[in-house]
Amino acid sequence: MASYVSPEIRDKFETLSIDLKNEILEKNVQLNNIYDLMQVLEVIANEDD
Repeated sequence: MASYVSPEIRDKFETLSIDLKNEILEKNVQLNNIYDLMQVLEVIANEDD
């Protein structure tokens, strides 16, 4: 399954660093809204702890 970023949040997604975007996309996630994006960012932040 490939990651998906909804057009609804693509502008916000594009403001992230290239490294962070790549890390998100490697997780094969479906980002349909801002809450999905926030959830995957929280998972990534918790992984770094």
